[in-house]
Amino acid sequence: MSSRSSTLLLGAGVALAGALAWLFAGEAPAPVDRGSPAPAFELPRVEGGAPVSLASLRGKVVLLNFWATWCKPCEDELPAMQRLHQELAGTDFALVGVSVDADVAPVLQFRERLGLGFTLLLDSDQRVARAYQTFRYPESLLIGRDGVILERYVGSKEWDSAAYVDRIRRVLAAGPDTSG
Repeated sequence: MSSRSSTLLLGAGVALAGALAWLFAGEAPAPVDRGSPAPAFELPRVEGGAPVSLASLRGKVVLLNFWATWCKPCEDELPAMQRLHQELAGTDFALVGVSVDADVAPVLQFRERLGLGFTLLLDSDQRVARAYQTFRYPESLLIGRDGVILERYVGSKEWDSAAYVDRIRRVLAAGPDTSG
């Protein structure tokens, strides 16, 4: 086969591969970030009982935290989240921790050891974490009363610090307009 024939054949193969990739490629999902609607979900509580859905939290300001028991920064962050939960008790604020652990047993042990009293859910197949495009732990999203994401936070935070408490209080005070 001549050099020219080889080049044409290679070019045709590349063009065919490109056409097939374009034909079978799905659209990339829109980024889940500030200003986008929070993806709907329903997950089981780690202690059992009725599952929790995002729809059931409508009208509340929600801090949705994705974490795992094997994640040291998550462990470091959770006590501050518990203090935030206590600080804002009695308001329209919901703190929801979503563990991406495969098994519930270590999550229950973690909850007891750290004295966590806020809602903990189990996303053992990481279906909800994927829907939120969350792959780094811990990662949290502040969701307004209307179900729209106000902020995305990557990494461990001191949730009981004045900056975060004040931010959430401003959103709570804004009422139905959660842009606060």
